[in-house]
Amino acid sequence: MDENEDTPKDFIKLKTEKLSVDEVSELVISPDCGAVSVFIGTTRNNFEGKKVVRLEYEAYTSMAETEIKKICRDVRQKWPSVKHIAVYHRLGVVPVTEASVIIAVSSPHRTESLEAVMYCINTLKASVPIWKKEIYEDEYSWKENKECFWANSEK
Repeated sequence: MDENEDTPKDFIKLKTEKLSVDEVSELVISPDCGAVSVFIGTTRNNFEGKKVVRLEYEAYTSMAETEIKKICRDVRQKWPSVKHIAVYHRLGVVPVTEASVIIAVSSPHRTESLEAVMYCINTLKASVPIWKKEIYEDEYSWKENKECFWANSEK
């Protein structure tokens, strides 16, 4: 592979189809990197004693993509050795055990990619306009992320 062919890239996608860990992690593989760190956020079957049947996500797509691009820029400033970043988030219905979000980051060494992945998910939850609706057996609830700055500013 020519070095120019492996310039740092950001892969951002919001989609309604099932997310693939293999697809997302393969996007960030680089011959320059010895580390690929991946975070997978999945739908669990419970919340505070209630049985969760599924989640439903909605987003202000163009703004969400813009905010995720900002997160990628921040990662590159904080960890200059990071090579590729992939952030995929599912919209619509996400059944129990399926992935809602997959984040993958490659870097020459593990510390940078692990720190960058954690930064990505924490910042995404705090700043990206994606809303989650938890569907229980006989009711539902729109959930806000405790990290979300615009939700907390009104309290």
